[in-house]
Order: sequence, then C-alpha cells, then structure tokens
Amino acid sequence: MGPKQNLRATYDREYAAIEEDLLRIRDLVDRAIDRSILSLRNRDAVLAQEIIDEDIEINRLRFRVEEACLRLIATQQPAATDLRAVVAAMSIVVDIERMGDHAAGIAKTVLRMGDAPLLKPLVDIPRMAELARSMLRESLVAFINRDVVKAREIASKDDSMDRLYKAVFDELVEIMANKPEAVERATYLLWCAHNLERIADRVTNIAERVIFVCTGEVKELNV
Repeated sequence: MGPKQNLRATYDREYAAIEEDLLRIRDLVDRAIDRSILSLRNRDAVLAQEIIDEDIEINRLRFRVEEACLRLIATQQPAATDLRAVVAAMSIVVDIERMGDHAAGIAKTVLRMGDAPLLKPLVDIPRMAELARSMLRESLVAFINRDVVKAREIASKDDSMDRLYKAVFDELVEIMANKPEAVERATYLLWCAHNLERIADRVTNIAERVIFVCTGEVKELNV
C-alpha cells in the first residue's frame, strides 16, 4: 500500500470513529429525552436528577468529537467532501449536545415543580417528545448515508412540531387567563414544551449540514 493509500486508510478509520461517537451521543440524548418525559409524567425527582447528572457524559463525548475532528483536519488535511464532512460533524455534535441540555432542562423543571401536581394530563408534550426523538434518530442516519432527500424530509417535520407547540402554548395561555392561580404550574409545562420545540430546531440544523456535505451549499431550511 502506497503513501496515498495509507493516508486514505487512516482518514477513513479516524472518521469512522467520529461517526461512531456521533451515534453514541445521539443515543444518550435520545434516552435523556425519553427519560425526561417519564420523570415529568411520574413527578420523579430521583430520575430527573439522574438525567441532569448523566449530562456530563454527553458533554464529555461532545468535546471528544470536536478534538478528534480538529486532529483529523490537522494531520490528514482533508479536502472537498471529506473536509465538509469533518466540519459538519463538529457542528452536529454541538447541536446534539445542546439537545441534551434541553432534556436536562425538562428534568430541572421537574425538580422546580416539587410536589405540585401536574396542571393537566400530558397529551401533546409526549407527542412532541416522540417526534423530536424520531427526528434526531433519522437525522444521523441521513448524515451517515449522505441522504439529501431524507434530510429535507426530516426538516419538514419541524412544521408538525411547531403545530404541536402552538397547541400546547394556546391551551396553557387560556388556562392561565382563566385561572390565575394556575400560572406557575402552566409555566412549568410551557418550559418543557419549549425545550422540545428547540430540539426539533436543532435537528433542522443537522439536516442543513447533511445538505452542506453533499452539495457544498449552505442553506437555511424552514425559513
């Protein structure tokens, strides 16, 4: 194997490790979102604290991916699509780590709520969580497969998330208008819904990075 082949093999091996870590951090965040809604539904302060504590591992992986990307650029000097893929990975891992922060934000809200009962049964918030998790999982598949069509499809699902968020927002605002004593508990649920809506926005960022890697085009979706 010649020098060029050796360089290519090294790049492929190191980049594959980056993708594996991206999938690992995705799975941790997916689990955190799921468990945050479970802690909210069950008013489980112990679980909420576990989610907050486990965010440290998500942060650790984020920095590991960023360092690996910088090292790969410095040592392998990738060009064209390879360079775009590494730069995109650096951007994507930040968005996924921020999603973990949003899941931890829901857990922190659970702790703030204390023993106060939920204002109303959870209906649309769990739906928002399931949609966010699905979008997150699919976005990494689209990135790894370089699937522009799938990326655009995932980004279009943000409209569904926005509709769910608006439904939650409108209902809770109406409750607050009619029951001033419920303002605090309604605000807690609004915070949770907002965190989920922001997760979907960050998934859209990942979809934009997929298009960037494949086409070189930097384009904002869902404007």
